[in-house]
Amino acid sequence: MRFYFSLSLCFLLVSSAFGQDFQSILEKELSENLPGISVCIQSDDEQFSWSGAAGFADQKSKSPLRSDQTFRIASVTKTYVAAGILRLMEEGKLNLEDPISKHIDPELSNILSEDYMLDQITIRQTLRHSAGFFDHTNAPDFFKTILEKPDHQWSRTSQIKLGVEQGDPVGAPGKQFSYSDMGYVILGEIIEKYTNKSLDAGLKKLLGLEELGLDRTDFEGEDELTDQLRIHQYFQGMDTYEWSPTMDYFGGGGFLSTTCELVDFFQALFQGKVFENPETLDIMLEPVTYSEKARMDYQMGMYQVEINGMKAYTHSGFWGTQVLYFPEKKLFMAANYSSVWRGGAVAPVFEKLLEEMTN
Repeated sequence: MRFYFSLSLCFLLVSSAFGQDFQSILEKELSENLPGISVCIQSDDEQFSWSGAAGFADQKSKSPLRSDQTFRIASVTKTYVAAGILRLMEEGKLNLEDPISKHIDPELSNILSEDYMLDQITIRQTLRHSAGFFDHTNAPDFFKTILEKPDHQWSRTSQIKLGVEQGDPVGAPGKQFSYSDMGYVILGEIIEKYTNKSLDAGLKKLLGLEELGLDRTDFEGEDELTDQLRIHQYFQGMDTYEWSPTMDYFGGGGFLSTTCELVDFFQALFQGKVFENPETLDIMLEPVTYSEKARMDYQMGMYQVEINGMKAYTHSGFWGTQVLYFPEKKLFMAANYSSVWRGGAVAPVFEKLLEEMTN
């Protein structure tokens, strides 16, 4: 498959005719169970930029979805957390080979020590989901509590305690990949400790999000306008708008954002505008292998997928969010479905948009 990406094509892509083709693709993604979708696409040189939305921000009121509206990005927050930890490394606050016992709060250490040898678990392993931590979101009482009492107020401590009480370590540190929100909740606590700020404020300071112009990237409850722009998101037909954000707020998730601000952050990351040293991005993206093949090609806060024969760095989020960077074509894409998409690890709209761009 050929992929022409000259300046002339860039200008062709932003023409109204091509925009209509993209818009048509978005509208075809909609269904009764998927009331809204938004997308942003941008080339590395910013010669090409397109964003659009289709469907409703609220299925009940039928208010139209706009591309500048915010949504819970869930696990895509892990990319920001991983970058924040690497910034602390650059500042000399920690070393990736340090045991996490050296850096976490004594209360959390006491809880985790019931199941884990914390002196043998490193920050690097935690970033890579290879520390052996159980994922507290898989605990029987986690979603049971959410479904029975959606406004339940979680804390970092209560989530870690639940994970220890209702789950066992999945294996020895560094020996296997096992995706774990609990690991990133622990990393979130480390960021708060060394910045002496909330996770929202700590990440903004470490990553320079405000200097990058990411005005609508905020933890829920931190910015009135960002909250007001939040769309309704759905899970198995249920409107989750009133579900407490604390279910996913401490490092495994937490941020609200827009598709274009997701693209902007990934672009800043890969253009060297986040880290002080270019080598830090290399550390973040360093390949990892295990004796048994991992179910995800995960590095630190990011993993690789292949779409239409092209490799991309990505992260996705529980509610239907995904952001991608294609190094070969220097192309960034982000999408948010207002409900979980069906059909695999990659949101279906990306393949369709790429195919349209190559026709």
